[in-house]
Amino acid sequence: METQKIAVFPGSFDPFTNGHVDLVRRALPLFDHIMVAIGINGEKKGMFPAQVRQKSIQELYEGNARITVDVFDTLTADYCRRIGAKFILRGLRSAADWEYEQGIALVNKQLQPEIETVFLAADPALSCVSSSVVRDLLRHQAGISAFVPSVVEQTIREYFPCKA
Repeated sequence: METQKIAVFPGSFDPFTNGHVDLVRRALPLFDHIMVAIGINGEKKGMFPAQVRQKSIQELYEGNARITVDVFDTLTADYCRRIGAKFILRGLRSAADWEYEQGIALVNKQLQPEIETVFLAADPALSCVSSSVVRDLLRHQAGISAFVPSVVEQTIREYFPCKA
């Protein structure tokens, strides 16, 4: 019996952007299941609580049984092992992303040799989109609708009524 190809797409997703949506859409044909995994980093305080991020992403993919959303606070490689995932999905927007992500992939391979990291290049039209850019736009009360899915924008409006 063939095992399912499960990919973990880890990140802070603070907030989930159109770039993230595009990456999940393009990765779906490659995997049986994608786990969007919101990583909690004790060193960082996110703009949005993990549960708010999780709720908006779950609403976005409601009805798609091949995509689930979870929150984790362990090493990504350990999380993959725990849920039976053999792949880590990462997006690359630039050469700097490649340098950073390659180092993390090598560490994950050392920790869990059976796990492969799969890199997808960002759509050039979305390569300027990042959660950091969206947070900066929010801080300056600029529009974000071109950068995030409408369900995420709605969640942001509910969480920060005067910021979206």
